[in-house]
Amino acid sequence: MSALVLREDRDGLCTLTLNRPDKMNALTVQMFLELHDHVAALEQQTESIGAVLLRGAGRCFSAGNDLHDIAAGRPLPMPYLQARTIDRLARLPQPVITAVHAHCYTGALELALAGDIIVASASAKFADTHAKWALTPLWGMSQRLPRRVGQARAREIMLLGRTYSGVQAAGMGLANFCYPDTEFDAQVQALARELLAGSWFSHRANKRLLLETDGLPLDAGLAHEVFRNAGKGPDMQERIAAFGKK
Repeated sequence: MSALVLREDRDGLCTLTLNRPDKMNALTVQMFLELHDHVAALEQQTESIGAVLLRGAGRCFSAGNDLHDIAAGRPLPMPYLQARTIDRLARLPQPVITAVHAHCYTGALELALAGDIIVASASAKFADTHAKWALTPLWGMSQRLPRRVGQARAREIMLLGRTYSGVQAAGMGLANFCYPDTEFDAQVQALARELLAGSWFSHRANKRLLLETDGLPLDAGLAHEVFRNAGKGPDMQERIAAFGKK
């Protein structure tokens, strides 16, 4: 049986690819089990992996939760598997890039929101269709979406169920960048290389600061940054010396 989530490591970048292209990468319990295992491994690999790229194989990122999987009512091998997996992905020490092309609906959008940086192709299609199927979010939509686009826009997306293009997603802050379809793969790789060129130590420390201070009052957040920061990285002297040689 083929893996439902492929992993490829190259030059410090781990690419995780949703691999059900014949089913538009619809999300199943087994797929989440495999993704969970990859994420658990990545948590321990901060010295060899500096960033993670999540994308979909074939025609789209993902059409969302597999409705046949929902209807079958398959028992989860652990409570709240999908929510736990997405949360662990979002909390990885390494920064996560989510690359969305074509469909990214409902559960797939909840998965994409785990990314620190979301990039979209011009033909990307984002939507939350929970209301269409008489469902309510369980994987983080009500919390991560408003934190990214604001309460008013999140209410619009969740209540109306409209579809938004990659350009619209970038305009509202749902995506950080939108690239033309013909340039998408090259631009995603260039963005990953740009990210990896920074200090991996600083990336981990900055991400941890953002996670730990989310929701804190300003004074508490400032105190946390000052008194609980990670300090200087082991690559600081090397980087300063290299800059001085330019």
